[in-house]
Amino acid sequence: MPQPFDRAAEDLGNSIHLEHVNVQVPDQRLATLFYVAGLGLTRDPYLMVSDTNMWVNVGKSQFHLPSGKSQVLRGHTALVIPGREALLRRLASVAPKLEGTAFAFSEHNDYVEAICPWGNRLRVHEPDAARFGPIMLGIPHVEFEVPVGTAKGICAFYPEIMGIPASLHNGDGTVARVKVGKQQYLQFRESERKQPEFDGHHVQIYITDFSGPYRRLLERDLISREDNQYQYRFVDIVDPADGRRLFAIEHEVRSATHPMYMRPMLNRNPAQTNRTYAHGHEQSPWAMEVDPY
Repeated sequence: MPQPFDRAAEDLGNSIHLEHVNVQVPDQRLATLFYVAGLGLTRDPYLMVSDTNMWVNVGKSQFHLPSGKSQVLRGHTALVIPGREALLRRLASVAPKLEGTAFAFSEHNDYVEAICPWGNRLRVHEPDAARFGPIMLGIPHVEFEVPVGTAKGICAFYPEIMGIPASLHNGDGTVARVKVGKQQYLQFRESERKQPEFDGHHVQIYITDFSGPYRRLLERDLISREDNQYQYRFVDIVDPADGRRLFAIEHEVRSATHPMYMRPMLNRNPAQTNRTYAHGHEQSPWAMEVDPY
């Protein structure tokens, strides 16, 4: 019987979800203007609702924005948000209130680049089933700029230490692409541009084999923090062949038994206002229906 489907396309490996990107911000008001009013995202109504932290929903993922000295991711975070023209209008509307900060936005062929008030770069794409699968609203990848000559070692680290599939891309093997969820990736692109020192920001993933990577990280003295029964952290990505440090980015690693795994998240429809209100259109869908597939 002929095989009509590519079953391997649905394999995930050990990591099953990229949940959040965490960067500190020094001003919660400016963060609200950018992430909520400008991008059109949704502040989590249940957790971190004081003025010292803000969790912002992006489909099934989030930004975590605790108060503190600003942190800047060395690369960019990709977002899928429907409605390019509406996005541009929202960003333009907050521009006067963000004057004097690093805020900026610009149009490109297949994305809009938006820069937060402290310099974090976001690339916002329209939904595209060929590129992002069913994601209508979410974080499909986070891309880091890494030193020249490190992509191959990074590509070896994730399968060998974390049990997470990775592959080299860009023709010359200068991009390591790590599959951390359904249609979600960490990407590491070699760059000659000098990068600042790591400032403590982090990404968070859920994994199914929780103890195996922990043992391998512990053997190499790479565990940086023991949070609780369901969570640990590491910072350094090393070459498994010789232990050479390749790149630093804190990984918050959670088990699939973590109490907050796949916690339901509300995502408002930013087109819905008091002037345009219509019943049943309050929420924005994070994924397409099955019918297109």
